[in-house]
Amino acid sequence: MSANPINSAQFTRLMDKRLRKVFQDKFAEIPTMKENFYNILKTDSAFEEFFEIGTIPDIPEFNGKLSYLSVAPGYYNKIEPKEFAGGLMFERKLLDDKKYSVMDNRIGMLTTSAIRVQEKYAARPFYNAFSAAFDFQTSEEGVALCSTGHLTKSGTSTSVGFSNAGTSAMSKTSINATRILMRRFRNDISERIDMEPDLIICPDSLYDTACECVGYDPRSGAESQLDPDTGQFKINSARAFTVIPWLRLDDYTTKNWYMVDRKKMKQHLLWINRVDPEFNMKVDFDTFSIKNSVYFRIATGFTAWQWLYGQAVT
Repeated sequence: MSANPINSAQFTRLMDKRLRKVFQDKFAEIPTMKENFYNILKTDSAFEEFFEIGTIPDIPEFNGKLSYLSVAPGYYNKIEPKEFAGGLMFERKLLDDKKYSVMDNRIGMLTTSAIRVQEKYAARPFYNAFSAAFDFQTSEEGVALCSTGHLTKSGTSTSVGFSNAGTSAMSKTSINATRILMRRFRNDISERIDMEPDLIICPDSLYDTACECVGYDPRSGAESQLDPDTGQFKINSARAFTVIPWLRLDDYTTKNWYMVDRKKMKQHLLWINRVDPEFNMKVDFDTFSIKNSVYFRIATGFTAWQWLYGQAVT
């Protein structure tokens, strides 16, 4: 993008009083969503590190001598915020001579852009969930957030309960099947864990399908307790799920969808604010141009995978 100032030659019409109306930001931005999904942390460190201690195994039967149990270490994760910065430079003459109030709220313009960037990064852990290439995170486990091959250090079997990636298109049947798969998740010593999946996150393109599957549409309040796949009077077992559409996901997929345990997601899906957006303004001494800038540092990451099951649909 050009580094030249925004000047009167580009916006000569702003000097003309005859215009009926001048529009700026005619349409509202997509609503922010990250507060719905993330555990938002503030930090004063260059990076944050996380480490897991394994679970104690079953207490054995006593045979006359006390058995001492071992605990395996878990995996290390490092999340390091990155810097983001951008600026606007306005010709002094343009700001003096324009006849309309547009471009007055220059900090607001930068704020809108900063929020948009953060929302795009908030969505990335979901649409990149099947990739082991992370934006901010170093993961000792070394596999994707949604993977068919999660690992442990304990040496116990990972043949059951260690996959959270599938390829099933959304339907009432696949929702119920995914719920059962999540309920079978295991911990680091392959023991069953408490898992209550209660939320479906999907692109806007799948919102109608998801509402039909769970039997509730919050837009109209329409609801049904009946099984959507049959004409019989059966209970719709998918009715317990809440559905949240995320418009940002549509930019990358119109088919993938995700089931989560919301409480565990809010514990283990992290948003780190290292530096909140900072705004600066100065007048260039030589050109009298007005300069405005914004700077912030953010990161996303996760400390466990068991809160999520992703369906990558081809």
